[in-house]
Amino acid sequence: MQLVIAEKPSCALAYARVLGANEKKKGYYQGNGYIVSWCYGHLVGLAEPESYDNKFKQWKNVPVIPSRWIYEIKENTRSQFEIIKNLMNHITVDTVINAADAGREGELIFRHVYEMSGCRKPVKRLWLSSLEDSAIREGFENLKDSSYYENLYKSALCRERADWIVGMNMTRFFTVLYNSTKPLTIGRVQTPTLALIVERDRLISSFTREKYYTVVLNCGAFSCESERFSDLGEAESIVKRCNLSHAVVGNIIKEEKKVSPPKLYDLTALQREANRLYGYTAQQTLEALQRLYDNKLVTYPRTDSRFLTEDMADTARSIIDVIKERFDFAKTTENEPNISAVMDNSKVTDHHALIPTANIKTADFEKIITTDKNILYLIAERLLTATAEKYVYEDTKVILDCQGIKFTAKGKIPLNMGFKEIAKAFADYVIKPEDVKADSHRNSLPEISEGRSFAVTAELSEHYTSPPKPFTEDTLLAAMENAGNSDYNTDEAERKGLGTPATRASIIETIITRGYAERKGKSLTSTEKGKNIIKIMPEKLCSSKMTAEWENRLVLISKGQADSETFMKDISDFIKLITETTTAESSMKDFFNEREIIGVCPRCGSKIYEGKLNFYCENKDCSFILWKENKFFSSKKKSITKPVAAALLEKGRVHFKDLYSEKTGKTYEADIILDDTGEKYVNFKMEFPQKSRR
Repeated sequence: MQLVIAEKPSCALAYARVLGANEKKKGYYQGNGYIVSWCYGHLVGLAEPESYDNKFKQWKNVPVIPSRWIYEIKENTRSQFEIIKNLMNHITVDTVINAADAGREGELIFRHVYEMSGCRKPVKRLWLSSLEDSAIREGFENLKDSSYYENLYKSALCRERADWIVGMNMTRFFTVLYNSTKPLTIGRVQTPTLALIVERDRLISSFTREKYYTVVLNCGAFSCESERFSDLGEAESIVKRCNLSHAVVGNIIKEEKKVSPPKLYDLTALQREANRLYGYTAQQTLEALQRLYDNKLVTYPRTDSRFLTEDMADTARSIIDVIKERFDFAKTTENEPNISAVMDNSKVTDHHALIPTANIKTADFEKIITTDKNILYLIAERLLTATAEKYVYEDTKVILDCQGIKFTAKGKIPLNMGFKEIAKAFADYVIKPEDVKADSHRNSLPEISEGRSFAVTAELSEHYTSPPKPFTEDTLLAAMENAGNSDYNTDEAERKGLGTPATRASIIETIITRGYAERKGKSLTSTEKGKNIIKIMPEKLCSSKMTAEWENRLVLISKGQADSETFMKDISDFIKLITETTTAESSMKDFFNEREIIGVCPRCGSKIYEGKLNFYCENKDCSFILWKENKFFSSKKKSITKPVAAALLEKGRVHFKDLYSEKTGKTYEADIILDDTGEKYVNFKMEFPQKSRR
């Protein structure tokens, strides 16, 4: 009997149907020599610091660098874990098949469950890029030994443990260092990503607009423009000289230019385009993709490749035929696709680029929700444009002379629209007319010959320099993807970046959820809290370059080209260095202290805050405490509330009209006075109004 472990129930059901395991049991399917069960994502996770040593309950005790890692079963999915554990160790099971998602995280999910179950049976690996029935059958016919993916597992472990070491230690360290009332959440990828947003906002806020001028000549059938001038007087002087004068054509430069079609989509490129066109967040696009994948309409979502393997030529050609048949915008497309343009084995790692599957031939598009349909249309359109002809145009540059001043006119005439014809058909069909930009492909000039003279009028054109634009998810994803690239050649640069295509959406959502940044329309801007977080961070924790290099090392580990133990030692040493050498910025000591100050300590002058049971001095060396419930107040049927504590600290006394007398059972009026002698417990005394003394 072979036991198949999927990452989630929907995948398990797809496998079970193809394998003939049609008998439904609690937590698994069975039949035809197979048992098919599933995880719910991560069933096993890293233990909390206090599991290593009770002293780590106190956040001040850092760094936490485990020498032996402890894992725990997640309580909310323990029942499913127990089902898988029993199945793995059942006498009838001789082989286990790891059918988790084909990627770094899927490998980790399965391996943790396998290890925690104490299973030692042989493991095979299923690796799919599509949930189509044919792909599943082919995948099960070509299982590989689990050892083939050992380096991928090492990379996944390093990613998980590095994130834990950085996030757990830095969050605790900076929360304590700055006396924050709420955790200051720091992350290996999250923090440098936030730093990108904060830096962009700083550039915008510090930007100073500068005015500049150009002179425009109206030549009748066309116009030409001068270079920029910063001096208004100089520009006005040229207007006067050139107005009602003549401009003579000097050089005419004509050049045929070609633009190659865009590449196929990987996850990040698709998220960027969906944000630009539809305003979808990266997370919304990923969720839509996952639904389309689960419904067998697109290939594996979390891919970082923009090419197909060379053995997929027939598949790509047949899917293009289906797109032309099923998608209205594509029905007029007649050009023979250039399949070779999207084929490159060297550019495909774990998964090939995103394309539709053959199932779109019979899919009922009316039943697909709008978001998912828009994403499916984008993927279909990109397969057509990526295999279409190049866009060819004639670029013309005309240099004119007027009163010794050079002016330039530019023109562009399409010679072959190529892939842009498909892109325009897609835009006309899918996008609202008001959202479609004017055709920028044509800007023709009349027939002009060198030496020809034109009567001209001149006018001044006033302009301002523009500040950088706020990040959108489109441009932030691009910045994350390209982080660290400038220091490496093009091929190397493909391995750099903050996070991975699979994680960037969740990183952005985490930054927003934690209140470090916010969405304003399509824009992403940092909050005051986010800006303050970056202010207190050491430069290296905010470094995109360093974090991108870490990510690159994880990729190299997965390929067996870097050592996992060295990587983890470097991470640990880095965290130790931060905790040993970083001190608090005194000017920002209270930036993250959201506690209400109740008053000033009468013993040491420090701030008094409210705790659950008391009002305490922030100075840990000071023993001053006002307990909310104490014998003196309780005997009078009173307690020290926040207003009472504030009055005692400010005035040294508080007046009551209804103090209870244990002797008489009646109430009376008096002042309770703070009579602190510096002993362990604070003392009180009473003072009665003159007329009420007895």
